[in-house]
Amino acid sequence: MTSADVRTGARTIPLPELVDLAWSGRIRVPHFQRDFRWGRADVIQLMDSVLKGYPIGSLLLWERPAPAQRLRLGAMSIDAPAVDNALWVVDGQQRVTSLANVLTTERSDDLRFNLGFDLKTASIVPLPTIEDPQVIPLPVMFDLSAVLEWFAEHPESGQRERDIAFGFARALHQLAIPAYQVVHDDVSVLQNIFDRMNNSGKRLSRAEVFSALNAGTEEDSETGLSLQRIAEDIDEQMHFGRIDDDTILQCVLARRGPDTRREIRSEFDPQRRGAGDFPDEGREEAYERGRDALEKAVRYVIRAGVPHFTMLPYRYLLVVLTRFLAHNAELRPANERLLDRWFWRAAVAGPYIIRGGTTSIGRTLTGKIDPVRTHESLIGLLAVVGEAEREAPDPDRFRTNEAAAKIILCHWWSLGPRRPDTGEEYTRDDLASAIGASSTAADAVPAIFGRSAVPASQSSWAANRAIMPVLDEATPHVSELLQRRPVGISNETWRAVLDSHAITPDIEAALQRDDVPEFLRLRQQLIVDNLASFLRRRCEWGFEHTPPLDQLVIDDQTGDDAS
Repeated sequence: MTSADVRTGARTIPLPELVDLAWSGRIRVPHFQRDFRWGRADVIQLMDSVLKGYPIGSLLLWERPAPAQRLRLGAMSIDAPAVDNALWVVDGQQRVTSLANVLTTERSDDLRFNLGFDLKTASIVPLPTIEDPQVIPLPVMFDLSAVLEWFAEHPESGQRERDIAFGFARALHQLAIPAYQVVHDDVSVLQNIFDRMNNSGKRLSRAEVFSALNAGTEEDSETGLSLQRIAEDIDEQMHFGRIDDDTILQCVLARRGPDTRREIRSEFDPQRRGAGDFPDEGREEAYERGRDALEKAVRYVIRAGVPHFTMLPYRYLLVVLTRFLAHNAELRPANERLLDRWFWRAAVAGPYIIRGGTTSIGRTLTGKIDPVRTHESLIGLLAVVGEAEREAPDPDRFRTNEAAAKIILCHWWSLGPRRPDTGEEYTRDDLASAIGASSTAADAVPAIFGRSAVPASQSSWAANRAIMPVLDEATPHVSELLQRRPVGISNETWRAVLDSHAITPDIEAALQRDDVPEFLRLRQQLIVDNLASFLRRRCEWGFEHTPPLDQLVIDDQTGDDAS
């Protein structure tokens, strides 16, 4: 290939044209591109740059035909027609996806894109749950006539606020984004550009490298699996939350061989026949079998008491379980009990029981799994985490992104937390809806008392949190909800609600007196005691690892030789 083979050109694309291209399906994302990775803070920063007139960078687009397909662009689902001149985003996917989603009138449940313009502070903010006349949704800001209608419906705004709002609305329409356009038919050109750009900037993750190396063709991507699609399928089917791509990759690799840190560039190389547990598998079969094994692992984790991915203490536990259950689909009760014992002991012990942290512990544990010897594999896994009883996590430091807090949350979930307004038990669907695309369970675990009411020495205690995933800004503060029994709920049901949130009559009495320090002291002690009891039951320290009965050798002497 020579430079003469590639036609290039520079242009600027007005923002209205760019989002229209995205909404109509002209914008496409190559199937081997990294997944959308931005959080709400990133999207807010992008729109703040637009508001302030800062440059937001240029785009690199590849012009070539595209088939008709149903696209997923951020939170948008688009029925895209076949076109001869689609624009494939080589660089700028995060920005294009954010702009297209933020400015659409089809509001989604994805909190990353539901943003507004605050008239009081002239800033980009998350949209409130209840309409606020001082916060204009960004899709409204993108339509000048809609802005006029907004102010007609909300005449309380002053001239200053109107001037600022119309200034931002004009800025949105006048924004032009630089774009560098490449025209060429050879997909290797795109992959070459993609490789050079990503090797010179922020390094790709291992999962992104694996996806790019084993991408197949665009046509393959329509029907085949990918790491991203496996994650989406499991989340959609099981409401377990979005598992990150690197964990998905490790699970796919673990099923095929114990060393998940092996060289991935030759994973499906025909010349490597004989390597791994499934040497004759191709990419598609490996993805399908890997997804099936991961689904079994997720089902097990849910049954073991972890309701959502954000509450899984360590991700490598899922990787080990995927390998184990891929080779041991049906477990006898005795072995299933050993697996439960290992899972919770490993969760409490953490990765630092051996040198090297999570990478080493994951590799060590997967290496203990023999594809044909179930009981011996379990004994090997248990030997790594040890027999000695370990201390329960400290509830004095509660951070939802840390393993200790995740174990506490799993304990709380085992209590069957109930809604204080109806008395009904929360479901995993409630949990998944509250957590959404967040990487932690923080949104499902609100504070009981506001920060100003809690003494500094108790500010980080678990006692000031509760699993209550269905709350919004119209709901009273959690402490208020727990102080009074709603009309229509019996005393018995109300007692069950309080018990489900670790609130005994003594603790309730402190709450009724508004004695916040005493409430937190009593509840924290109860959490300590109950958590220790919960883990003793789950970990079964000191129990013998008895194999299934059919594996016991019994010498039944009979006849003349018996004595």
